[in-house]
Amino acid sequence: MRINGRVKLILVLIISIGLVFSIYFYTNRDKGYEEISYKSFLQHIEKNLIDEVEISDSDKLVGKLKNGTKFVTDNPRTENFKEYLLLNNIKVMEGDKNGVINQGVSFLLMMLGIAGVAFLIKNNTKQVEKEMATMSNLDTESSSLEKVTFDDVAGNEEAKASLKELVDFIQDPEKYIRYGARLPRGVLLYGPPGTGKTLLAKALATEAGVPFYAVSGSDFIQVYAGLGASRIRELFKRAKEKGKSVIFIDEIDALGKKRKGANSQSSSEEGDRTLNALLTEMSGFKGNEGIIVLAATNRIDTLDEALLRPGRFDRQIEVGLPDVNARLAILKLHSRNKPISKDVDLRKVALETVYFSGAKLENLMNESAMIAARNRDRRITMEHINKAYFTVLVGEEKKDRSSISIEDKKVTAYHEAGHALVAKKLTKSNRVTKVSIIPSTKGMGGFSLNIPPDKMYQTKNDIVSNIMVALGGRAAEEIIFGIDNITTGASSDLQKATEMILAMMGSYGMDEQLGLINYDVILNSNLNTDISLMERAKEMLENLYMDTKELLKKNKEYLDLIANKLIIKESLNEEELNEILAK
Repeated sequence: MRINGRVKLILVLIISIGLVFSIYFYTNRDKGYEEISYKSFLQHIEKNLIDEVEISDSDKLVGKLKNGTKFVTDNPRTENFKEYLLLNNIKVMEGDKNGVINQGVSFLLMMLGIAGVAFLIKNNTKQVEKEMATMSNLDTESSSLEKVTFDDVAGNEEAKASLKELVDFIQDPEKYIRYGARLPRGVLLYGPPGTGKTLLAKALATEAGVPFYAVSGSDFIQVYAGLGASRIRELFKRAKEKGKSVIFIDEIDALGKKRKGANSQSSSEEGDRTLNALLTEMSGFKGNEGIIVLAATNRIDTLDEALLRPGRFDRQIEVGLPDVNARLAILKLHSRNKPISKDVDLRKVALETVYFSGAKLENLMNESAMIAARNRDRRITMEHINKAYFTVLVGEEKKDRSSISIEDKKVTAYHEAGHALVAKKLTKSNRVTKVSIIPSTKGMGGFSLNIPPDKMYQTKNDIVSNIMVALGGRAAEEIIFGIDNITTGASSDLQKATEMILAMMGSYGMDEQLGLINYDVILNSNLNTDISLMERAKEMLENLYMDTKELLKKNKEYLDLIANKLIIKESLNEEELNEILAK
């Protein structure tokens, strides 16, 4: 039976308390008694100074004088001794006839306590050894992994090209050694979640055909002192025994966060020790030639600088969100084994899925397949994909909408009409593909789907326009229903607007008043600097909100047309919205 840490602690406390009491009883059983000779004892009896005597089978007698003094003397063990005491008006009490046994039991308890503590310490040591031995249970052969090749990874062409070169380096190192090139020690894949970093690592292992060690950064974060560092050393030791091999550390930010220094409250001595062990192994002091460390993270900005220098992670490859062509390739890949109808236009789907990651696109095709299977349709059509698209973005439509009042429906209609109208008037390149007031299972009362074009950069005008689009719902509510009747429906809109305004001014330096200072650096430096970022952000949001209200007031006729149409139809597509605005 395995004992958890809390039970172990309670057992240690109980045994320790028993041990202390046993030692105290054993060593202090005679404390407070004055020892007198037997002759002096008889003289005390003659002088009528003794109040009581306790008779037992032991070699000693204990008693108490009339002045309260306790004493101990030799036991004569005579037959008439008790009668003699009673004739002299002394109280006689039968003592513990098992005193020796009690002492023995006390000593035995003490020894058992010591043995129990020793057992728990030994058991805890075994547990630590067992934790350290878990490195031996890692998957060390690529055959134990799912067979994934670079052909199974769509998009990310630059990352694939760099990793394919690494495969060539592993398989034919002599070609590079002739030019004096050394094998890269580490490759760091970074980018948003779901972009295929782990998939690329699996593909590298399969293509290279060398032993592959897949671990997570959290595997090295332990409560036992020194265990994380020991696991690092054990991992590299096992990899070195195999010669050429690839170590993949997923979520390396759990292990390699920046070291804060001794005075920082967030510093961790154990975490620093583990990171130092990894740095030492990757530096090559241990002669780890032929071992490549592949790592993945979503937060490269949190990693320690010592990890990112050449000689540790020589290559840092961004695995970003796919562009339209990469999205098309990913959609084709995940449609390969699905019964897709001829009417499905995957390029149109790729155009609609801006900012979708590879994992999200796979989820989109999987949801559409599930919808088709649920309806028992023979093939997956555009209708299935469109339904899956909105399910992925906003959740399933609520079936029972009887509890929604006319007033709530009207508020939602004007709110979403405000978003859509501001988007159409301000952002000529953006597309508003659907506006709906149908509530979803994700808690949304409705949505306005605003799709920006594929762009490498965002301009200041783009960010300002997107902030005004986010504020359009609240502005429409205030115009139609008054300031006292605005609702809680704009909470997520205000969150997005605040994030965008703070990033624009504090990270991108796009505000003339605050200048080009990056406030992220100031805040992370723990400087007690009086900054006016919050006040300026509030002022700018207020000004943009006023501009948004003015825009909607000038176009109130269109606002009413869109809202009234939404109340009747509950949802409008891009063509219907363009028809209203063309009037």
